[in-house]
Amino acid sequence: MVDNQDLLKKNLMYRFTIFFTLLNLILIMDLFGQVKVIRTEFVFENAPFPSCHASTIAETPEGLIVAFFGGTAEKNPDVGIWICRNEGKSWTIPKEVAKGVQTNGKRFPCWNPVLYNYNNGPLLLFYKVGPSPAEWWGMVIRSFDNGKTWSEPKRLPDGFMGPVKNKPVMLKNGILLCPSSTEDKGWNIQIERTSDTARTWSKKLIKSDGKKLNAIQPSVLLHPDNVLQILCRTKEGFIAESWSKDDGETWSSLKATSLPNPNSGIDAVTLKNGTYLLISNPTTTSPEGGGPRTPLCVAISPDGEKWKEVIRIETEPGEFSYPAVIQTSDKLVHITYTWKRKIIKHVVIEI
Repeated sequence: MVDNQDLLKKNLMYRFTIFFTLLNLILIMDLFGQVKVIRTEFVFENAPFPSCHASTIAETPEGLIVAFFGGTAEKNPDVGIWICRNEGKSWTIPKEVAKGVQTNGKRFPCWNPVLYNYNNGPLLLFYKVGPSPAEWWGMVIRSFDNGKTWSEPKRLPDGFMGPVKNKPVMLKNGILLCPSSTEDKGWNIQIERTSDTARTWSKKLIKSDGKKLNAIQPSVLLHPDNVLQILCRTKEGFIAESWSKDDGETWSSLKATSLPNPNSGIDAVTLKNGTYLLISNPTTTSPEGGGPRTPLCVAISPDGEKWKEVIRIETEPGEFSYPAVIQTSDKLVHITYTWKRKIIKHVVIEI
């Protein structure tokens, strides 16, 4: 009798698995037909800097805000953090809100801003300062008026970068989970956590599966039952992933996915309908360790594992890279990215 019950349970589980697999396939096919670009624009046309990179975007009660680093060129000491706001009509002109000037007057370049807006404030802007990624340190500034004015910069504790490129996610337990990485001792992933608006921190290190993977700049996806997934840029020609089944307390070893990556930044988001969206340059690396940062493509997935390309945002030669993606309260998907290292472009997708 017990054997028959076990057999019945297994049979039911098998039927449920088949049902949900088919349901996911139907959903992703349905999404494929519905995804469309409804707006494209440059965040600015003219700026007091010749080069910019590494944008980030957030929604505030007053509209959208975008940040990026800009200056003569990446690594130059004059590179600072700039923002533009859009309260529904147009983008404001770029405004510099952070510089890498030290107390002794020496100036270092700024890098990789990341925005995060708490529901009841504040709006946080994380960024890095230092001569190179192997030597930089984490910084944060705060705004209590949706990005109009900002606090004095604060340095994060040693060993903490804050979210290194892609947005944090808020867990149900009130912990802000920040996907991060370091480059001072090779490329390594660490997941940083704070529950008091970036004042105190803890972190979890994620190791590789088998041989060493050079991975940085993770994105976080939220799955049911406290399951988390990260997707990471690598030097090895593919996107790597790791999973947590306990709200980020422990993580599986990093391993390769089937998604190509030319050693270029990616971003991903969990959509309100429970599916997942990834934006990346799905090309492979060259023998020199890098690859073309075009085309720039959007893919969707019902489970974070099976991905289907749905839109190619950019296809011409050039660099279209370092995307950031969010879904706003109206369910529209907003993407920003580097356009030929000169301008930040904004694309809105309906899905």
